[in-house]
Amino acid sequence: MQDSVIIYESDSIIAINKPAGLLIHEDGRNDVPTLVDWIRARYPECVGVGEPMRLQNGTEIDRPGIVHRLDTDTSGVLLIARTAEAHAHLKAQFMERSIQKSYRAFVYGVIKHDTGSIDRLIGRASTKNGPPRWSAERTAKGTLREAVTEYRVLARGASHTYVEALPKTGRTHQIRVHLKAIQHPIVCDKLYAPNRVCALGFSRLALHAHSIVFRDLEGALLTIEAPLPEDFERARGLLR
Repeated sequence: MQDSVIIYESDSIIAINKPAGLLIHEDGRNDVPTLVDWIRARYPECVGVGEPMRLQNGTEIDRPGIVHRLDTDTSGVLLIARTAEAHAHLKAQFMERSIQKSYRAFVYGVIKHDTGSIDRLIGRASTKNGPPRWSAERTAKGTLREAVTEYRVLARGASHTYVEALPKTGRTHQIRVHLKAIQHPIVCDKLYAPNRVCALGFSRLALHAHSIVFRDLEGALLTIEAPLPEDFERARGLLR
């Protein structure tokens, strides 16, 4: 990963534009370079910052500087803490839900209303095989957790819609699961729309973390934006 992905840097916090396809940290299944490998090499002071995580296979891994995450195939803005103080400061804002995140996505179908709010509990999907999946439908199982996603239509095509998604909670796969629940799954979502043909030139999940708003250690309100990747720019042209 090139240093050109860095879009903001201070003594305490870094923001990067994560490329699609980059794994945040090892997952016990794939032996590939990860964002954590890059952090260790580029920002060695981050080692020891944050909290370890236990994988499904029982392995405990370090996540230097990682405060939140993006799915492997999701691109966009991601915050990294350089100090323990910054990590605690950002984590508190995530827990208080005071951090604002805005995503861009292309979805299947034409969404009728210009704006909307999806307020649906999320639980485990009913599946016996494959990777873990989540559901916001009546068949969801296990503990059902509150989840709210607001959306705004940015553009419509003949058979797809370009939207801004604003998650108000932080559940795993929340935007993907909520859009699927209203019958508009994200283009090329191979987990939640496996039988759909990838469209608009995408070969990966058409989801991009566009911006994040948070307060730094001095209390200043910062808005960090990750430019749209090339596949998103092409898709906007195809949609028109």
